[in-house]
Amino acid sequence: MSETQKRRKQLSREAMYQIIRAPLITEKATGLSEVNQVVFRVAIGASKPEIKAAVEGLFGVKVLGVNTLVQKGKTKKFKGRAGLRSDVKKAFVQLEAGQSIDFTNALT
Repeated sequence: MSETQKRRKQLSREAMYQIIRAPLITEKATGLSEVNQVVFRVAIGASKPEIKAAVEGLFGVKVLGVNTLVQKGKTKKFKGRAGLRSDVKKAFVQLEAGQSIDFTNALT
């Protein structure tokens, strides 16, 4: 049994949904779908192996690699007072050739 299969068995479906928060549907993310990449907003504390196992478990696809970045929260004014938006972690997931994830269908 490979390391990925062991990790996938350890993650419950609920844990997978807590790691993968939402897909990012932007112009850049849509352009990346042409090169077999999808972009997700993920939990701040999620590691690359956890993200890989969650995507493979939820969507039934084979993941080649995961790149992550943390987008720092912007300082914005709210009703005249300075405020800070929350930090957001994004995961760029590279899928194997011929695999794709369709976000128009509901998850089962």
